[in-house]
Amino acid sequence: MSKFGALADNSLSIMAKKSLCLNRQPEILEDGNRRGQRKGNFSVLGNGRDIPEDLIRWEGLQPNPSASRDDGREKYEIGAYGYGKNNVKLLYVKREDKYHHEIREYEVDVHLRLGSQKDYLEGDNRDIIATDSQKNTVYLLAKKYGVKSPEEFGILLCAHFLYTYKHVEEVHINVEEYPWMRHQVDGVPHNHAFLFNPTVTRYCQVTQLRNDSPRIRGGLKDLRVLKTTQSSFTDFIQDDYRTLPDANDRIFSTIVTASWDFSTAAGVDFDKVWQTVRNCILENFAGPPSTGIYSPSVQNTLYLAEKCVLDKIEQIYSIEMRMPNKHYFDLDLSKFSKIVDGENKEVYLPADKPSGIIYAQLNRKDITSRL
Repeated sequence: MSKFGALADNSLSIMAKKSLCLNRQPEILEDGNRRGQRKGNFSVLGNGRDIPEDLIRWEGLQPNPSASRDDGREKYEIGAYGYGKNNVKLLYVKREDKYHHEIREYEVDVHLRLGSQKDYLEGDNRDIIATDSQKNTVYLLAKKYGVKSPEEFGILLCAHFLYTYKHVEEVHINVEEYPWMRHQVDGVPHNHAFLFNPTVTRYCQVTQLRNDSPRIRGGLKDLRVLKTTQSSFTDFIQDDYRTLPDANDRIFSTIVTASWDFSTAAGVDFDKVWQTVRNCILENFAGPPSTGIYSPSVQNTLYLAEKCVLDKIEQIYSIEMRMPNKHYFDLDLSKFSKIVDGENKEVYLPADKPSGIIYAQLNRKDITSRL
């Protein structure tokens, strides 16, 4: 179980739940190899994106040791603890040729938990891996192995720290991707010019305990959406405290945060998964271009989006979403009949605060984790 705790950003979850660890039992591949076994100089992940074997070694890793305390400290014990380097910014340029390039820009957090607590209890720093070293590791691994998806880069970093430093018991990596898109000229993608397009932010979190498999969580945030019809506010409890009237047709706007847990890393195209999750959210919020889709409640829209994800991506065993209301209230302009005529259906009052918050987690009933 993770001992980073809430001090490390609630570890894996936006709702601080305990995530399921992936099972370390190996799978038999078509070529007869076991997943995770050596194949030449690489570890087989089964997704065509092998990670060098010198960074993926489960054999010989020791279970978590109990931290020692002297007799004088029997009244207390350290609970969650760890340290690391936050906000390590990285731009990686993949140069296909002189003019055709690909880019990925990440902001990386690296958190480590050591087997010993003597740095806290005794001021003994001999086991501490400098945060400067952690920062430089991000750059050096990017240079040595390249940068693919945020999830794969997180797995690579976890494996490096556990293999290189035997006294590291747990690694937590958070990767946030900057939303760059390729510039187009008359519909033709530019070879090496990009536009910053902050429609939605992608992130992932990878946590790995020594002698265990990585737990991988993908996510998106800041996806702000709005539709002007096909949404209602009806049939809610009418009591002495409610002031809002029923509305058969209202503006529906929210800022979506979503995160999902993988049961395996084998055969997963993390980039494709992220696009599929995003598309599921937009399909169930917006619907077809001409008619849209009706939303009886934010709760129902959220559930349908989560169900869509689990229906389409078998490697995801759990997904959770938050959808806060971004209100746009009707304005009563009837007092100004000498200036404007008719019912007001054009001018609304944006109100960010206070706002409703709707969230839910959808899990598969029968979870069979494998790696």
